[in-house]
Amino acid sequence: MKIIKSTAVGAVLSIGMLTSALAAECIAPANPGGGWDFTCRQIGKIMYEIKAVDSPIQVTNMAGAGGGLAYSTVVNERNTDPDLIIAASSATTTRLAQNAYGGATADQVRFVGAIGADPGVIVVSADSKFQSLNDLVDAIKADPGSVAFAGGSAVGGFDHLKPLMILQRAGFTDITKVKYIGVDGGADAITQTIGGFTQAMTGDMSEIVGFLKSGEVRVLAVLTEERVPGFEDIPTAKEQGFDVVAVNWRGLYIPKGVSDEVFDTWADRLAQVAASDQWKQAMVDNGLAPFTKVGGDFQSYVDGLVAEVKQLSKDIGVIQ
Repeated sequence: MKIIKSTAVGAVLSIGMLTSALAAECIAPANPGGGWDFTCRQIGKIMYEIKAVDSPIQVTNMAGAGGGLAYSTVVNERNTDPDLIIAASSATTTRLAQNAYGGATADQVRFVGAIGADPGVIVVSADSKFQSLNDLVDAIKADPGSVAFAGGSAVGGFDHLKPLMILQRAGFTDITKVKYIGVDGGADAITQTIGGFTQAMTGDMSEIVGFLKSGEVRVLAVLTEERVPGFEDIPTAKEQGFDVVAVNWRGLYIPKGVSDEVFDTWADRLAQVAASDQWKQAMVDNGLAPFTKVGGDFQSYVDGLVAEVKQLSKDIGVIQ
């Protein structure tokens, strides 16, 4: 994967002096605890430990509107702040694509990178007749009503969209006929599938590890670029012919109005965190899989993801 690094040593040094004058700040767009708070605290802590920044990074919790308050604050009040980073995830881009931030758009900030992810999965019960992702897709194409998915997000949420992305890659266009039941979290979703109330579950790896280890489920596909360490026997959707990467990534964005040099500096710092032993251990401790897209590579990924989620959301009637 491409990692965008600073190209001008002089520019990097000057920015380093600029940003070291004041302690950098990471906004977690939620209350303490949870994914965004984890992202700020872990990445900020490691950046300081590996000397990517000169001073500890201050964490500010700014809950409100599912991340929308922080987004609005950055866009409208801190658009040129070179010392500001903001925690983001797949939820950020999904909400932007679905116009959940009051008209704000993804191009109003710059997405720096992601360095870890909870992989998306498509799961069936251990006794299911479906042995592969192709088996499941073929059954839906033959009779869309024969398969219902359970997921831990509401209709139109990211869990709902994952199987729709796969089906679109398979040439299936009438996605409104795909059955989806949104329940209260991944544990309830997998229970629905194990109990035979739905034929498949769409969710994240962290939600199904216990059920997988107990032998209650079979994972038909993991929605990552490569197989997940520790679960190397589970094939990716890509290797089964469906070019879909759908993960709950953990990363950062920064204000739109900063210079390219500032963008490159933060991208380089984030790449240093990704390569560190401290971050590798943090991923193991918190059930994350490697997912490193930094700099321009990540910005392109986000642009494509937002466009796809927006179109899928229109197709199923979540947005107009």
